[in-house]
Amino acid sequence: MQLRELTAYLDGYLRISEVADDASALNGLQVDNSGTVERVAVAVDACQATIEAAVQLGAHLLLVHHGLFWGGLQPITGRHASRIRRLVEADVAVYSAHLPLDAHPEVGNNAELARMLGVTDPVPFGEYHEQVIGVAGSLAVPREELVRRLRDALGGDPHVIATGPDTVQRVGIVTGGGGSMIAQARDAGLDTYVTGEGAHHTYFDAEEWRLNVIYAGHYLTETVGVKALGRHLEQRFGLPWDFIDHPTGL
Repeated sequence: MQLRELTAYLDGYLRISEVADDASALNGLQVDNSGTVERVAVAVDACQATIEAAVQLGAHLLLVHHGLFWGGLQPITGRHASRIRRLVEADVAVYSAHLPLDAHPEVGNNAELARMLGVTDPVPFGEYHEQVIGVAGSLAVPREELVRRLRDALGGDPHVIATGPDTVQRVGIVTGGGGSMIAQARDAGLDTYVTGEGAHHTYFDAEEWRLNVIYAGHYLTETVGVKALGRHLEQRFGLPWDFIDHPTGL
């Protein structure tokens, strides 16, 4: 398949030009290749380890959530040069989708995790960079059951701030580093908020607003979107794909 054809599809499907994001995210095609894609690798982060893994897998495109340019403008020296040199030498393209993947209603991190947990009647929730990226909905289960479902879905042991009701009724999900958005969960009338990670002081936000807050891992909560996108591309274009697991523990 032609790289330009595939990236044009991804640009439209993920609404790359429509979803507001930090300029350093540089969503879309970040590194070109010679023009064809026969195999795709997906990963949460574009780093030396995932690049090397993509090369070893024989991928022609590395599709990631966190791209190469989070530091903004930077000289092509040191580790930045090492990453790009390896990609060019191995003819591997890189495509990044940050908030466009978070917010996507079909393959997005939040929509996908909500489905995995059994959330019903989902509605948009959680504004970041003037873009609603999360999902809220109904899930009438004991708090311990929600934690079990998260553990089964993501393979990690969530950190639970159990300062809300023992039985969950309304849950909001913003994957990644959404700890600063607990007030939005309160304002939306939710009793439980699931995200990846947050700062120390967010314990008191949860405690004093009587919310359950579950930190399921920044990395782990953002594995679900790239996997869903890989499956989507296989179904639509017949492209084989591999998930590169490079956990940070955060």
